[in-house]
Amino acid sequence: MKKQTSPFNFKNSLIGIFTGFINGVFGSGGGTLLVPILNNILKVEEHKSHATALAIIIFLSTTSSLVYISKGTFDINLTIQAAIGSIIGGVIGAKLLSKVNGKFLRIGFGIVMIIAAFRMVF
Repeated sequence: MKKQTSPFNFKNSLIGIFTGFINGVFGSGGGTLLVPILNNILKVEEHKSHATALAIIIFLSTTSSLVYISKGTFDINLTIQAAIGSIIGGVIGAKLLSKVNGKFLRIGFGIVMIIAAFRMVF
């Protein structure tokens, strides 16, 4: 008889709580943390970890956004303008993801994270 497995995984749920908390506190970043977490802790392949993180960002951003919207702490005009650009950039980026190798993806992502960290600190 085959053992039934539960769809609930405690480690994955803790990762979700952590990334959701980071996203809620800082307004972003939870999805960004998911890529190295998926790669290094859960051992998910590069392309799949980036795609999975992007899919999870929908839930992180929607949840956090609903709280911010309910508190009135957002700019609707800026939101609409940035959303249009984000949709266009997202389509282009998703199409390019399958065309780059894992090493290039890992190095490129690392460089972007270093630049972002530098800009946040200085």
